Amino acid sequence: MRDLSGTRDFFGRQGNESSARCLCSLFFSPGDVCARQRGFHTMDLPETIRKRLEDFSRNVLFDQSRTQPLSKEHDTFLAHDKRVLSSLHLQMSLFFNMWFFPLWWISETVMLHLKYPALPEYYKFILVTVLILMTLIEAIRLYLGYAGNLQEKVAELAGFWLLSILLQFPLILFQLFNEAILIQPLERGVHIVLAIFILTQALSGFVALRDMVKHTESQFHLRQFD
Repeated sequence: MRDLSGTRDFFGRQGNESSARCLCSLFFSPGDVCARQRGFHTMDLPETIRKRLEDFSRNVLFDQSRTQPLSKEHDTFLAHDKRVLSSLHLQMSLFFNMWFFPLWWISETVMLHLKYPALPEYYKFILVTVLILMTLIEAIRLYLGYAGNLQEKVAELAGFWLLSILLQFPLILFQLFNEAILIQPLERGVHIVLAIFILTQALSGFVALRDMVKHTESQFHLRQFD
């Protein structure tokens, strides 16, 4: 009886690769793939800001003093390491977040307009300011997330992570739990969804940033011996 295990293994691998390509094509458009290969020309961050963010990622987020020295065999392997470091989970979250944010903005604007006369004067000013700030921060945050993840750039991804944790997440929590601003059911629903997006992106972005920093550091050490 003929051994068909090799054939099954071949088609199994082919099926898995096809499924992965189909999944990636939903969130990484052909333009993104070509952009990754050609350099993905976008407006880069200023060199001073880029340097500070890269130093923050390497020295504060990930202590490189605790990394173990690499063996010669591992060095040889990394010298030819061409693996993709972009996070599919982060890209999926950014993709859905990009389409959800206009719905959040419209819902928040309509609800703010309806409850505006009933709000105290200081909360009127605060909520309008928060809405403007969140709109600007979200646009910058999504851009840095896309650029950092697709281009595998540490500075952009670090900026995206910091904006998510230090600004956007506290602002959405303020709107979600401060009952004094007369939270409406629609507002609470869209705030919960956006908070989940931001928290998910912060976690997956941290993992992707850690991998990129480790990979960049290993490549830098290898170049010292070239």
